[in-house]
Amino acid sequence: MRTSNSSVDLRALHAFVAVCETKSMTEAARILGVSQSAVSQLIAALERDQGVSLFDRDFRPVRPNAAGRVLFEQAGDLLEHAQAVAQNVRAAAKAGVAGLRIGCVDSYAAAVGPHLVRSLSDRVQDLSLWSGLTPILSEQLANRELDLAICTEAALDPKRVALRPLFSECLVAAVPNRATGQKKYRDIRDALSDLPLLRYTGRSVIGQQIERLITHLNIYAPRRYEFDDTDPLLSLVAAGVGCAVTSPLCLWQSRCHLADISVVPIAPTRLGHRHFFLMTRQGEWSDIAEAVAHESVQIVRDTLTPLLHAALPSLPAKIFDSYTTCFEAVGSR
Repeated sequence: MRTSNSSVDLRALHAFVAVCETKSMTEAARILGVSQSAVSQLIAALERDQGVSLFDRDFRPVRPNAAGRVLFEQAGDLLEHAQAVAQNVRAAAKAGVAGLRIGCVDSYAAAVGPHLVRSLSDRVQDLSLWSGLTPILSEQLANRELDLAICTEAALDPKRVALRPLFSECLVAAVPNRATGQKKYRDIRDALSDLPLLRYTGRSVIGQQIERLITHLNIYAPRRYEFDDTDPLLSLVAAGVGCAVTSPLCLWQSRCHLADISVVPIAPTRLGHRHFFLMTRQGEWSDIAEAVAHESVQIVRDTLTPLLHAALPSLPAKIFDSYTTCFEAVGSR
């Protein structure tokens, strides 16, 4: 005895319904835009898969038998459901996604993240925003634990990962405010003559970059204090314990300390800029990635820049720039 297959081929089901409605293989073929032979093959495949005959072939015009009538009565709901599923999938693809997992470095998550979530709320039904160190985020993207990663270093194989430059920010020196009549620091060297350097740990990309920068500038500062996180570092700057090299996004991340902090200049150099990249797996999430990139740049330019300058008037006039513009301008000096 032949056992039936529980699955139903939707193309064959379309052909079956068309034959039942038109009572003609020829007319069904015309409606479906295929040959009569193709319709006959689809019907034969459907009968073979189900293990039953679906038409009473002793009658003309053709008509379904008892099994065929049962299938015809239920076929409409099946096809309607399949069409709804396809439409929902296409709508989700066009709008972005039903769920999106974004990983980003801590300063981006704290400063840009809340604005980005609001801007994407109409395009994404479920949004997860994770924060962490660049090496960990890169690994999570490669392992499909994340859909997008916003990092400060391009650490993955470009054949597997699409990389979109976002923007750059200049590194600055944060020093404690001093009461009227006490010493005002002119630059990072002046501050280091009086205060220890509070460092980011070498586990972080920003910590590694700052070490390269101070080495390039021939600045010597003994290692005394190192931190994984911006908040304890800047809280100690605000308390007058030391000074630190940091970035505008990091300053805004810990903005509760800004009233007690000033910014002094660092000599301009290519190493004095921190670059942000958006990474996705090749061929995936391209539409939503473009939206995230556009929104990120707009948030930094139109929202964060004015807020930072209002809180810290001593910041350089141009603290953010597009990646390529900043890279070329500094490199040409």
